[in-house]
Amino acid sequence: QVQLVESGGGLVQPGGSLRLSCTASGSIFSINIMAWYRQAPGKQRELVASISSGGRTDYVDSVKGRFTISRDNAKNTVYLQMNSLKPEDTAVYLCNVRSIGVNAWGQGAQVTVSS
Repeated sequence: QVQLVESGGGLVQPGGSLRLSCTASGSIFSINIMAWYRQAPGKQRELVASISSGGRTDYVDSVKGRFTISRDNAKNTVYLQMNSLKPEDTAVYLCNVRSIGVNAWGQGAQVTVSS
């Protein structure tokens, strides 16, 4: 099995920044897609950003221009740089890694944006 460990969540004021990281370990051989999802209270889980093995990225419209997803394949790590944070970004952020025979999730990182 594959284990994903997330870090970097916390409480910030509107306009602030946070950087999330997620590192995969275990029996994974190669990683295809790495992504960040989020789930806010009372809302369905939402795909925030994804990055392919070739480096192609995609973002939900609400975070375009503010969030940047990146990956370090040598370290099996994906990052989410979050700038200009808004209260509506408040959610549990979940790392997801997909490859052949693998669909793994991180434990979740709480991001709270509040004044």
